[in-house]
This record gives sequence, C-alpha cells and structure tokens, in this order.
Amino acid sequence: MKAMITRYSVARTKTALGFVAVLLFCFALGAGCQHEEAARVKDEGPSELVMPSTGAYLGAYVDFGDGEDKVTYDAITAFEQMTGKHLSIVAFGNFWGEQAFPVKTVNIVSGYGAIPLIFWSPWDRPYEEKHGPDRFNLRDILAGKWDTYIDQWADAARDYGKPLLVSWGLEMNGNWFPWSGVHYGGGRVTGHKEGHPLYAGPELVKKAYRYVVDRVRARKADNILWGFHVNHYGLPQKPWNMMVNYYPGAAYVDWLGLSVYGKMLRGEDWASFSNVMDSSYQEICKLDPQKPVIVAEWGVGEFPPGNKAEFITKAFADMQTRYKRVKAAVYWHERWENTDGSYSNLRVNSSPEALDAYRGAVAAPYWIDRPQFQLRQKPE
Repeated sequence: MKAMITRYSVARTKTALGFVAVLLFCFALGAGCQHEEAARVKDEGPSELVMPSTGAYLGAYVDFGDGEDKVTYDAITAFEQMTGKHLSIVAFGNFWGEQAFPVKTVNIVSGYGAIPLIFWSPWDRPYEEKHGPDRFNLRDILAGKWDTYIDQWADAARDYGKPLLVSWGLEMNGNWFPWSGVHYGGGRVTGHKEGHPLYAGPELVKKAYRYVVDRVRARKADNILWGFHVNHYGLPQKPWNMMVNYYPGAAYVDWLGLSVYGKMLRGEDWASFSNVMDSSYQEICKLDPQKPVIVAEWGVGEFPPGNKAEFITKAFADMQTRYKRVKAAVYWHERWENTDGSYSNLRVNSSPEALDAYRGAVAAPYWIDRPQFQLRQKPE
C-alpha cells in the first residue's frame, strides 16, 4: 500500500511571526501523531480474517504446475492484469511429499495482498491420482509416524502468524486420492451411533482429520482456519459416501468447502453451474447452519457447443443470489492434457468470450478484492 503524503506550502508573504507559528503548530501536530501511532502500535495484535457479511471474496488457483506449488508473484499479478481485478484469496498445493511448510509461498501471497489457501494433502510423489494409499497412509498418520513433520509444519505456520485457510485431505468422498474413504474399508459397517451406522472409510478419514488438527492446534497455530472440503458429488455414489459421514464436527471446522466443476473431460455431458451446485450446496449447508461456505475450487472446460462464457456468467450470478452462504469462490485456472490426447482447458482465457464473461462478472462490487481483518482475541 502506497502512503499518501500531503504537502503544505507557506506563502512567501507570511511574516516571520506567522512562519514560527506554523512551525510550532506542525511540531505539536507531529507530537500528537507520534502519540497516536504509539497507541496504535501498542494496541495492535494478531489479526484474523473476517468473512464478509455482504459480498464474497474473489479467489483463484493460477496454474502453479504439476505440484500445484510453483507460486510466483509474476503469475499472480499477470492473472490480475488479465482479469482486471485483484484477488483476495490465492490457492495452491502443499503436499506431504515435500515435507516442509511453504514459507516462501505464503509470503509471496501475503506480499501480494491476499490470503493463502493451502491444499495440505497427505500425498507422496509422483502425485498421480487413482493410486492407493502411499507412505502417508491414514493408519501410519494415526500411529504417530509423521508427528515430527506435523509439528514442524505447525510451528512454521504459527510463526508465519497471519491468517491461513487450510484444506486438509480434500475431496475425501471421491475415489481419486490415496486418502479417500473408499481405500479404507469404504461402506463396511463397524458399529452404530445414535441409531446410525458407522462406516469404516469415513470413520478413519474423520479420525485422521481430527488427529492432524488437534496436533497442529497443540502447537498454538491458531491463525489457521480449517476447511472441511468435499467434492460436489461422491464416487462411489453410495449412502455411506455422503458428506455427513465424513464431517469431523463443528469444533474441527471453520468453513465448509466445495469443489464444483462443470464439464472437464470430452466424454462428459454439459451441465450448468446450478446443475452441479444445487444438491451439494444443500447437503453441505445441512452440516452446520452457521459456518461460511467457500467454493474452494470451481471451473469448466472449453467444449463447444457447450457455452463456457454462459456457465461463468451464471455461476457468478448464482453465487451472488442463489447460494448466499458462499463467502468466497476460488476459480481453478488450469489447462492439462488427458491420457486420450484431449485437453481440459479450464483457464478463464480459453476463449475471448470466456475471458470477457469472467472479467465482466468479477467487476461487480459484490466480489471483494481485498481480505478484511480484525484483531484476534487472545485466548483466556
């Protein structure tokens, strides 16, 4: 932020006495400003992110490479210049295979003036989907094998000090990540609670989520806002794989996250944003009546005759009017080649029409371009 300096001039026709008076006034004013500044510094404390009562934060993931972590200031600012609006949230990956908290990356994002959204995933190289559990499997995590890494990560997050949005073990209701419930017993019934069956896969995922959050909180990393982040549909689409079965409880969740994608692959059918959002939004809102909803990932490919520009325009409009608990939306700006040689181009500039639609939508004041903060209360 550039400081604005107001320059005062004194007319040459002022008398010497008047000039001295001006100097004395300026000295007094400066002393007063110093006193106010000292009081302000004294009262300052750690800040926390405020979810907007009106409007929603604008965010994006900006094609940060295969590991989703090659974040650069130039890439973020180039996206802003292309789309015409600053970002409140910048998302990126931080996989356990790297065994490090992303200090440099969070400083790039905060230096740009946005909140980091970290997809903190228990995933090992080569970060390929649709493989079973790897060395960061949930049972080993619960056995304490990775406690040292979790503690070091938590200490670095605490020392960073500024607010962080963290999504751990995202989209666990899918079948593409190694921490998914389908890999840990799926729908096998292990018991009952309050008349409802307990399923092996979701129960183990929940237990691991709580374990990681508890361990990070024990290191006093209270600048983290934890997200329960699911895909908008489960695979397999079975009752045991519903969102509610994975929910770790209100005490472990600060925000409810959704991945909501339109057509991404050539063989899929075209659908509008509301087609893929409606039921998942209703389902996740039932988990808690108050917690904010973040569309932590959303996007659509360029597949004519499907109208991507219309999808984008209506998505922003629907989030503003139809899904009012959405307090942030993070667009997934990426292009990749599929195994059949086709491309999934979700980038906002995949066509001139798509870019115009995105630029036009985010220009609305509803989409907030700077994060809002308040002083964080110290725990008693």
